[in-house]
Amino acid sequence: MKFQFKIQDYQTDAVESTLRVFAGQPNQAMGEYIIDKGKLMKRINGGLHEVADLGMEERGYRNQPIALSDDELLHNLHSVQADNNVNLSSGLSNKLGRCALDIEMETGTGKTYVYIKTMFEMNKRFGWSKFIVVVPSIAIREGVKKSFDITVDHFMELYGKKARYFVYNSKNLGEIETFSSCADISVMIINTQAFNTSFKDGAKNEAARIIFSKRDEFGSRRPIDVIAANNPIVIMDEPQKMGGTATQTSLQKFNPLFTLNYSATHKDVHNPVYVLDALDAFQKKLVKKIEVIGFELKNIKGTDGYLYLESIILSKDKAPQARIEYEVQLASGNIKRQTRTFSAGDDLYALSNNLNQYKGIRIAEILPTQDKIVFSNGEELHINEATGNISEKQKIRIQIRETIKAHFRKERSNFKKGIKTLSLFFLDEVANYRLYDEDNNQLLGEYGKIFEDEYRNILNENLELYDVEYNTYLAGIEPSRTHAGYFSIDGKGRAVNSEVKRGETFSDDISAYDLILKDKERLLSFEEPVRFIFSHSALREGWDNPNVFQICSLRQSNSATQKRQEVGRGLRLCVNSHGVRQDLDTLGEASVHSVNKLTVIASEGYATFVDALQDQIKQDLYERPQKADMDFFINRKVRVGEEVHTITKDEAQDIYFQLRAQGYINKTGEVQEPFRQDLAKGSLVKLSDDLEPLTDAVYRLVQSIFDPSVLRGMIENGSRAKVKNTLNDNAQRAEWIALWNRINHKYAYMVSFNSDELINKSVYAIDAHLQVSQLTYVVTTGAQDSVQTFATESTTTQVLRTDSVTSVKYDLIGQLAKETTLTRRTIATILTRIRPHVFNMYKANPEEFIAKCAKLIKEQKAAMIVDHITYNQIEGEYDSNIFIEEKWEDDYKRAFNAKKSIQDYVFTDGYAADGQSVERKFAEALDAASEVVVYAKLPRGFQIPTPVGNYAPDWAVAFREGTVKHIYFVAETKGTMSSLELKPIEQTKIHCATRLYDLLSDHEVLYRQVSDYDTLLNMARN
Repeated sequence: MKFQFKIQDYQTDAVESTLRVFAGQPNQAMGEYIIDKGKLMKRINGGLHEVADLGMEERGYRNQPIALSDDELLHNLHSVQADNNVNLSSGLSNKLGRCALDIEMETGTGKTYVYIKTMFEMNKRFGWSKFIVVVPSIAIREGVKKSFDITVDHFMELYGKKARYFVYNSKNLGEIETFSSCADISVMIINTQAFNTSFKDGAKNEAARIIFSKRDEFGSRRPIDVIAANNPIVIMDEPQKMGGTATQTSLQKFNPLFTLNYSATHKDVHNPVYVLDALDAFQKKLVKKIEVIGFELKNIKGTDGYLYLESIILSKDKAPQARIEYEVQLASGNIKRQTRTFSAGDDLYALSNNLNQYKGIRIAEILPTQDKIVFSNGEELHINEATGNISEKQKIRIQIRETIKAHFRKERSNFKKGIKTLSLFFLDEVANYRLYDEDNNQLLGEYGKIFEDEYRNILNENLELYDVEYNTYLAGIEPSRTHAGYFSIDGKGRAVNSEVKRGETFSDDISAYDLILKDKERLLSFEEPVRFIFSHSALREGWDNPNVFQICSLRQSNSATQKRQEVGRGLRLCVNSHGVRQDLDTLGEASVHSVNKLTVIASEGYATFVDALQDQIKQDLYERPQKADMDFFINRKVRVGEEVHTITKDEAQDIYFQLRAQGYINKTGEVQEPFRQDLAKGSLVKLSDDLEPLTDAVYRLVQSIFDPSVLRGMIENGSRAKVKNTLNDNAQRAEWIALWNRINHKYAYMVSFNSDELINKSVYAIDAHLQVSQLTYVVTTGAQDSVQTFATESTTTQVLRTDSVTSVKYDLIGQLAKETTLTRRTIATILTRIRPHVFNMYKANPEEFIAKCAKLIKEQKAAMIVDHITYNQIEGEYDSNIFIEEKWEDDYKRAFNAKKSIQDYVFTDGYAADGQSVERKFAEALDAASEVVVYAKLPRGFQIPTPVGNYAPDWAVAFREGTVKHIYFVAETKGTMSSLELKPIEQTKIHCATRLYDLLSDHEVLYRQVSDYDTLLNMARN
């Protein structure tokens, strides 16, 4: 298996946000210098003597200095921060280079990929090529190197070159020589333990001292001086773990040009440029949704017997039943625990073979909407609650059992999709999983034995539910081969607790990580039998796997921080057996979180676990405002077109009242449900004419408000009862089958451009709108020291003539052709037709000229899409199972109980204060209309591809023959028929869908946007 990478908008935004801080920096060839080769030393008569001078000339290449003044950097920084809803910095953070930029990205969203791509872009745009990645642990170091390994081909395809990267090793200092002499992208990866030393009372360790000491084998030079001569760009991975004085002091000796900080949880804020926090990542469906199965102990009066409510079983044709583990007296007199299905009225005393501990206890009620059962004595037991004699071992057994059950549920579904399913256990002690006999042979510990027992039992109980192919896969894996443990290894090759030594932050034993970090592809292969992983503390930051779907903590006192660290090991979106990420583009809006769901089996109650986890997530969020009141908007800087606009007090007042009028906020400024609903559907109402240019910026600000409902929505209760909204008899009607056969196809689109039309529109747009800033640079004068830094005596800002300071030759036509995916001939024609004074802006600032021209040309391409798109049917169709989705029992209270739908319940989108949203009214009208035979609310998994993203229409309707002209109809319901009130992207998607059905259905199926049933009926008749 090979991981497949693609360009994702949010990652591009993170890269561009960083690069824009340096807008105006010229693209210069690397600065050349003569490398100090040192001296050849030889030990004679116990002393060191110089034998020869190794000062032969060898050229080194360092990063060119930043040509922008601090004021220009700060201006660029403020522009980026205004665009990204980030609080404006008061000045530049310059303790480690000219500035220190913070990029915040939630765990699992690809921050390593982002900073590798940033390196390539900085090399391409500015000529910088020397980078040092600093990490706080060996585990993260190995993970970073793995990321470089698996992205080589991807970046080679994008940039036509490879980065030379290596892990710093004090025993192989020759790598530093190559790092210095290489003129192309060179990356050194180093962990803080390799250089972090206080120099007080000796170094903490000899390896850390080497980098700062003159070495005989290194020409009597200090490695740090050779590194610093390159003026490298330092990238800090998890900087919150490297804030100590010793670390920061040592980092200054690297002589960084500037510093980039990447983390999900920044503690010390520098100059933030991009924030993708936990709430953003979840809302954009970039990480898995979390499902928690809690475990609670409870004392029930009237019985001391053991009871554990495993689940409540729901079906449409039977009364609810409860799966309960209880104790039974065998004929031998022994007592055994077993699980069976109970119904209301069952007598536990009789069914336990007259165990006195259950005497007088019957099941009075089974209440699925409240996830509980009620006993005859009035006591209650909720799902995943237990009572009676519960030992620690029994509690662990229940947790392991629930993890295996959750694994099988997810794996059964994933197997058909070609997705390997993994589960991860965190242990309290390694000895509970792995033991050794006197001859050093591995033995299975107590938890390992429990796992294999429960695995066999659950597998045997459910084999009849599984299909033949999945059963064959399971039969080929012995229980002993389906699990493995990953721990640190002691000197005898034994697994030990990888506890951290007193006074240290991280363990330096990397052996526990080798298999997972270096064989991740094999672990994700179905040929590899391991599906369950046991670990102690080895697998924390620095390791994750996209296909971890279950996490079970068998620790009894883990902190809130530890909870979040553990959950983070499984947040990344999963991949299939071809290495394709199962994201929004691949699965669609509705399916991405049904497939990507991380189940956490907690060692405590659901509420306790979730409260602690949510509190920790909230603490780790970037500083989010709490309310969108007038004070929030006053003096906010937002981007309007190419300008940064400061919202006035009068504008803030108008914005506040308009948001209130739409029901988007309440009186105190708290975000309300109508805003969330309209945002999800892309139908936010534009502000009044005088404020209309601020509309998008204002709504971005509102999205930055802390919304507790999003935090709540990230995590759901995995113990609650669910019901499937299955297909009913209407799905067998001839009219529905005929309609479904007509629309159940998959399509591919093609856009053919008229070159002359695109050229003319592009020329007009560039002439009318292109503005390029004059490039300036700072001249510094001073004395150069041994590591190419400057003791500045004076500075002046001058207008920059690009050709006078750079030897880089721009391929203007080639770069624009690549950015716009147009031919060189088309780009050349555009450039020759724009006005001479516009073209001359290229000399003032080549980088900005290229970027802005490309943007204007791409905008013209996008505008032409809707006029030139064609569709072709391709192989493949949708399984009817896309209609079937499990819903919480409570959700059915808000659903519409339909008669003509292919499912009994219709779950409508949208929101209205009276509960009657546009979709709800539409469904009720369809159900009551005599002209309608059958209809369906189309699931989000039913997708039409468009150049601006996949699109899912709302409804499929079959009319009674003879009552209308168009019997088969696919509809999109909107509260307005005016295209002016729809977002451009939404307009484009609707237009593309209209083109699809008009071109390919021969008008057998009509697709249109409608506002209500009467509009639909009129269109169907005419």
